[in-house]
Amino acid sequence: MEFLRSENTNFSREWALNIRGKLFTISTPQVMGIVNCTPDSFYASSRKSSIDSQKSLIDLHVENGATWLDIGGYSTRPGAEHISETDEIERIKQAVSYALEKYSTVKISVDTFQSEVANYVLEQGVHLINDISGGLINEELFSIIASHEVPYVLMHMRGTPQNMTQLNSYENMLQEILIELGIQVEKARKAGIKDIIIDPGFGFAKNSEQNLELFSRLEAFQLFDSPILIGISRKSLISKTLGIDSFDSLNGTTVLNTLALEKGANILRVHDVKEAVETVKLWSKIKGIPSPE
Repeated sequence: MEFLRSENTNFSREWALNIRGKLFTISTPQVMGIVNCTPDSFYASSRKSSIDSQKSLIDLHVENGATWLDIGGYSTRPGAEHISETDEIERIKQAVSYALEKYSTVKISVDTFQSEVANYVLEQGVHLINDISGGLINEELFSIIASHEVPYVLMHMRGTPQNMTQLNSYENMLQEILIELGIQVEKARKAGIKDIIIDPGFGFAKNSEQNLELFSRLEAFQLFDSPILIGISRKSLISKTLGIDSFDSLNGTTVLNTLALEKGANILRVHDVKEAVETVKLWSKIKGIPSPE
């Protein structure tokens, strides 16, 4: 298939996202800082259950140069326990309120696949919904997001966090992932979502070897003509490949984030904002692309 052999790896165009009628332009790679309001996310150091620790992390991310914050209250590590929409809202509501009130120039994303959670945070003024399920778990999300006129991160996954590790059998992985994403993109657009950001879904219904293979073909996701978000920060494709744990995976994360930029990534979703921002600045300088200040 010819489209699978794209060689366009330059950050060569601007993207304009419509956020409630206002345009946000991505003219240089963005860094999205992760704020996990959970007790059980896979990277233990990222778990921030108290509001004081959440506020401190938000402040640190912004101080270090994050242009986006991604706040989540539902752990999506393999086998994570399911929680109700009420519990998820309770976990994130203070962090969302704090970020929106204190940092008017930073775009706030919420990482959720539950429709009541999405509706609640969008009513508070959140700018983006990041859905790990790409609408497969709850298609009500599509109409909710469309009604609020915000962008949507559509990620590839099969199943749920509870069973996705059993759903990683592929005959032609890249082709199947692109087709499955394409089906959900079409549904989202028919529901009225104007701006879609594509996430290949590293670690979701994919084992470590599959993740590495997928990363090597990252250019193929440019066929969707949408910004590409990459979330490989401290994930098992790094730790298992190197025989280390997530605590020692920062160097590997930086290497892969650099390669992701080379392969066309537009947004880096990370635990370690300072290092990612430095990566973007150095890469942009080498490429002759204006970098964020």
